[in-house]
Amino acid sequence: MKALIIGGGGFAGGYLIQELSHNGCEVFATCLEGEKIEGDCSVLTLDITRKDDISAILKDVQPDLIFHLAAQSSVAVSWKNPQLTAEINVIGAINVLEAVREYGGKNRLIVIGSGEEYGYIRENACPLRESEPLHPGNIYAATKVCQEMTAEIYARAYKMDIVMVRAFNHSGPKQDSTFVISDFCRQIAEIEKGERPPVMKVGNLSAKRDFTDVRDIVRGYRLLAEKGVSGQIYNIGRGNAVSIQYILDTALSLSNADISVEKDPKRLRASDIPIIEPDISKITADTGWTAEISVEQTITDTLNYWRKRS
Repeated sequence: MKALIIGGGGFAGGYLIQELSHNGCEVFATCLEGEKIEGDCSVLTLDITRKDDISAILKDVQPDLIFHLAAQSSVAVSWKNPQLTAEINVIGAINVLEAVREYGGKNRLIVIGSGEEYGYIRENACPLRESEPLHPGNIYAATKVCQEMTAEIYARAYKMDIVMVRAFNHSGPKQDSTFVISDFCRQIAEIEKGERPPVMKVGNLSAKRDFTDVRDIVRGYRLLAEKGVSGQIYNIGRGNAVSIQYILDTALSLSNADISVEKDPKRLRASDIPIIEPDISKITADTGWTAEISVEQTITDTLNYWRKRS
């Protein structure tokens, strides 16, 4: 079985390479020029804003499974650079869909979206089912809604084998520190090393989010590729939101350093949804997947990762 990961140079990509290769797949992974990919795979350079390059890779690799992970995935960056976010997440996704359609091979495409797509949620709507109306509350989420809707159209109009995923927050070692768990852990590690003053800079701590370990998430991607129903949308997440305050308290409890906490206005978003939490009954019913790694373990592993960084 050949698997092609588009966007293998990203955070989840490296873990997905490991998950697929350990389960018998021959893995090919793309990345941007200058990016590095670790793992048991063949590495290909690709910019998804160039459709012809995607088509050439499909022709050469002839994959059975295609995972579209390439994205600008930071909400904070999407506010600062909405044009870049749209070029990658919308135009890039259309290029992938067109290239797969024109290739015409018998392959399954897994399109990775986000739990952020739900956006402004109705009161008492959580846990969110896949049928819940989407009201994106930030630029990143809006681009992911557009990607998913376009993928649905391609699946129906061209009878393509596409499974769509709304992945909720996932974290773990090696994640960029623009994301909250990695951000907190990096700050703590740097304070412990004496590289910064003993003051944690934080944003909104009251928001509640569903955090899942990236190693669980990529296992879910693999199971959806094997067992997911074509044309369907699946939530993937723990199914239990916790506050950012809880993430902070847990991270601080793992350190013996005397650390104070300060709100940083620069870390506050223009728009922030109070709670986002998925109903995961659909993915569990169709694939048997549930999260196995605790939030506390994810935070511990991430903090230890930053402690080991020079």
